[in-house]
Amino acid sequence: MTAAQKEVRAVADLDRVLVLAGGLSPEHEVSVHSGRSVAEALRRLDVEVQVADVDSTLLDRLAEDPPQVVFPVLHGSAGEDGAIREVLELVGVPYVGARPSACRLAYSKPAAKALLAEQGVRVPRGAALPKSAFHDLGAPALLDRLAERLGLPLFVKPDKGGSAFGAAPVASVQDLSAALVSCFAYSDSALVEEQVQGTELAVGVLDTGDGPVALPPVEIVPDGGVYDYAARYTAGRTEFFCPARLDADAVAAAKEVALTAHRVLGLRDFSRTDLIVRADGRATFLETNVAPGLTETSTFPMAAAAAGLDFAVVCRELAHQALMRG
Repeated sequence: MTAAQKEVRAVADLDRVLVLAGGLSPEHEVSVHSGRSVAEALRRLDVEVQVADVDSTLLDRLAEDPPQVVFPVLHGSAGEDGAIREVLELVGVPYVGARPSACRLAYSKPAAKALLAEQGVRVPRGAALPKSAFHDLGAPALLDRLAERLGLPLFVKPDKGGSAFGAAPVASVQDLSAALVSCFAYSDSALVEEQVQGTELAVGVLDTGDGPVALPPVEIVPDGGVYDYAARYTAGRTEFFCPARLDADAVAAAKEVALTAHRVLGLRDFSRTDLIVRADGRATFLETNVAPGLTETSTFPMAAAAAGLDFAVVCRELAHQALMRG
């Protein structure tokens, strides 16, 4: 099917989309902004859009007035762990994005890392430890062993979740203790990893029916050196370069890691993989997001624009593709 034929078919078939945004996770506000961006984009193309949060009225809404397609832009738990998508499958409503089983794999950072490592992808050395381990085994001894085994500096983050909540760089054993306390406020398990030095990239993958394609990598340069929540969502706090300021081989390596993650984790439609390219050009996988942020400061829309794609058309094609899957 030609691009023009796809365009005509999309306009003819897609009339009404429900965007799910908000949720109860710490990433609520980011999700609301992403949902607003998607809704406004679809409306520019004359698609009727409703926006709803996930609450006790959702099932009744889906039963009484089912949309043609649901476009979930829920971040964090429920939105990315597959739970809401399980519900959508139970009620038989087509939706954009990965299926529940793939979401669960990608949402668990240790599981995703293990799968990518099995494929020969470079991942940071690290350990995933539950909060109970520090209580049962003695925190001081365990902290010393982590620092000795992995070396400093380190990076601590929750084993699940996004938007850098509970994530922090660690320069000393004393910093490690404080970082873990912060991390356990967001998750009962922490992922402690070596801090990989290099160029930080976000690589989007898009599949609108002709197979997954890696978008131009976005280079991320936060003003404080750490891409935390404020740096992600405060305009002007981070400088972005798209395409990234890397040579062709390094860009190709980064794209290949993102495509491998998308494929190995069983994702569909779109995803975003975060990685670090070291000084020698080798790419190190960090994590993959099944519901990338779609706000005005998010990297996925930047990458789509750099690829010459209209964000509104991308959203409509993803929704139309979900409709065709039924």
